[in-house]
Amino acid sequence: MAAQRSPAGHDLAALGTPRLLRPPELVREGGRVREASVPPLVPPRLAGSLADIPFENAEQAPDDVVFARLTADGAEWRDVTCAEFAGEVMAVAKGLLASGLKPGERLAIMAPTSYEWTLVDFAAWAAGLITVPLYPGSSAGQVRTVLRDAYVSALLVADVEDVRLVSAIRGTLPDLRHLWQLDNGAVGQLAAAGRQIPDALVNERRAALGPDTVATLIYTSGTTGRPRGCVLTHGNFHAGVDNAIQLLHPVFERVSDEPAATLLFLPLAHVFGRMVSVGCQRARVRQGHASSVRTDELLADLGSFRPTFLLAIPHVLEKVYNTARATAESMGRAGSFDRAARIATRWGDAWSQGLKGEGRGPGVGLRTARGLYDALVYKRVRAALGGRVRHVICGGSPLGERLGAFYAGAGIEVYEGYGLTETTAAVTVTPPLRPKLGTVGWPMPGMAVRIADDGEVLLRGGQVFYGYWDARDHSVPKETDADGWFATGDLGALDDEGYLTITGRKKELIVTSGGKNVAPAPLEDWLRAHPLVDQAVVVGDGRPYLVALLTLDQDGLAHWRRTHRKQGLPMRELVRDGDLLHNLQQAVNEANGLVSRAESIRRFAVLPVRFTVERGQLTPSLKLRRARIAADFEQEVAELYRVPDDPA
Repeated sequence: MAAQRSPAGHDLAALGTPRLLRPPELVREGGRVREASVPPLVPPRLAGSLADIPFENAEQAPDDVVFARLTADGAEWRDVTCAEFAGEVMAVAKGLLASGLKPGERLAIMAPTSYEWTLVDFAAWAAGLITVPLYPGSSAGQVRTVLRDAYVSALLVADVEDVRLVSAIRGTLPDLRHLWQLDNGAVGQLAAAGRQIPDALVNERRAALGPDTVATLIYTSGTTGRPRGCVLTHGNFHAGVDNAIQLLHPVFERVSDEPAATLLFLPLAHVFGRMVSVGCQRARVRQGHASSVRTDELLADLGSFRPTFLLAIPHVLEKVYNTARATAESMGRAGSFDRAARIATRWGDAWSQGLKGEGRGPGVGLRTARGLYDALVYKRVRAALGGRVRHVICGGSPLGERLGAFYAGAGIEVYEGYGLTETTAAVTVTPPLRPKLGTVGWPMPGMAVRIADDGEVLLRGGQVFYGYWDARDHSVPKETDADGWFATGDLGALDDEGYLTITGRKKELIVTSGGKNVAPAPLEDWLRAHPLVDQAVVVGDGRPYLVALLTLDQDGLAHWRRTHRKQGLPMRELVRDGDLLHNLQQAVNEANGLVSRAESIRRFAVLPVRFTVERGQLTPSLKLRRARIAADFEQEVAELYRVPDDPA
């Protein structure tokens, strides 16, 4: 019998016994699974903090490579060892002490993803500080709100434009004493300022930290109101990171002749990117940073760094798929790509079912077809991600069963997860070798998931924060109930094996005038997977039926213009073009196939503009601000309801 292999091509037996030996413990009520929990794989941290990680690494494996930095000319990546990183952390931490910052004071970072971002983060912890991340490109109002609410004492920004923004509002920030600029040598300046500070003072600060010490205040995006600071401790991070490393061993450990490596490109201001960065440090995984997410620049960085795994949101994976499909179409090979995609999806489905014992896995014919298309199509998809990527940790929104199966068939195993800022990133994840496409997996070790009577997802475990920062008295009101459950505001369901599916948000639930409850997220996620669609907003609360507002993806639109010879058509005419509307109607029809007639989208409008963070239509983490969008495009929505009869 042939050895069973992962999508990455590894012999499953060679990967070792999966760390998770048994499924979740389930609690059933009324014939349904209401609760699923998994015991921790590692004991909780009783002493120490995240600040210790660089110094423990330097002591245990000084020559191991933990970072790679792109040289100024962009020609090559220079490795940074554990010893080198610990030395830089110590130097910057001493500079922070020399600046007069006291234990527990807040230091904010507003800069693109970079080596320096992570360096200052760890240095601030070593100095006993609490870090407050801000999204690069935040508005003056957003910056002022966070800095005032958190009583920030020091701020590190990227460039002179950020300095100008902060300088314009500094009069409203009485607690801000220090403003440093990264591209003006801030790291070197801090290191120079701390040369006379003995290492022992930093070590004293580190020794005073423990698992219950606050590590960071991360402000929620605020889709419906004022952002709130989530108080996360060093213990919250350790609970997630330590268990994730043990669980996802094919990602974080060497399972072939390729040492694990990743390129971070998502914002480190987001808890998802931050958690993986800390996890890489903890597991001593080589990591690089890409500050730009522009398609051409990111693909160039991926090609030169060549990671073995990636942290991504579904939009990135959709983009790679759509770009590959557009390239094939421009070469006259769209039909071949579509056949390859169908084979990959069928292989992924069969592989997933085979691992669960629900089938025999991919048959001979499917394996042969997959092998044929590997060199023609799948290898090109992997090449777009650097050529060596075999695993992707995906979160932020549902990936979808179709795309998950495609990537599995193309040789990339996707670990889909679910989590919140309040839960220190992922609290559920696809378990290794036990995928169930279309779900967000099982509870992470040490976590429990419960479904409330109204369908709301409740969470409990070591990763769950204590509460939100209260600036009025510097307190942290508890946000969990008497039994330790945190109400997420998300709607979901647990199946008979304990896999979680997220179906929407309680506050976003649409109730039509006919009384039908509709979660818009599944429809919107499906529409966003189309190469022409950038964002989709489903509307219909109190209305007779659902409608949608669509914005166009610029790369997908450019390709469509070329293939349809409509490069010169102005945008205001293009959004009414019959060919474009026909293509988009097909996407709407496919989305409607997921739901009943009463839950389907009956009409849609294509907007000539994109939703932006600057106009308040998106949060910094690119979540929709529905109320603002509804107000901005009130006339367009009203137009969709002018004809009372339901269109056939």
